Amino acid sequence: MIVRKLRLQRGWSQEHLSQISGLSVRTIQRIERGHKAGLESLKSLAAVFEVQVTDLQQEPDMNDMNRNDSDIKHAEMHSDISISDEESKVLAQVREIKGFYSHLVTYVLVISMLFVINFITDASYIWAWWPAMGWGIGIVSHALSAFEVMNFFGADWEKKQVEKRLGRKL
Repeated sequence: MIVRKLRLQRGWSQEHLSQISGLSVRTIQRIERGHKAGLESLKSLAAVFEVQVTDLQQEPDMNDMNRNDSDIKHAEMHSDISISDEESKVLAQVREIKGFYSHLVTYVLVISMLFVINFITDASYIWAWWPAMGWGIGIVSHALSAFEVMNFFGADWEKKQVEKRLGRKL
């Protein structure tokens, strides 16, 4: 999330970051999704963002009792780099909305093509409505989830399920 925040602060696309860092777009996508980055990747990104490698690594929770004063001062010095819970939630929601729009564009293109094929091959029976309606249900469901209109299986549900299975609060 830190890499994503720094990239977005500068208004860069993943492709642009890829070009200036020398990393592949796929590597940047994986890092932004929270996968562990290799040291060389972190060095490249740190150089591009003009930060320390340690700033790009996930910091432990500030409430952790094992932190010493130097760790806290370091975190305060680099608070513009760290990700707050609110920022993390908003970044995740924007990623969900982006995924929905990508899904919607794919739907429109494919269904349009199906209607064209339908009219070219046999216009007497319009069969393209069936995949349009079937896939349309998925589009509506994705929209309701992405825009948090009806989010049955959202973060709250996940948290409750984890707590239920652990038998304690997180």
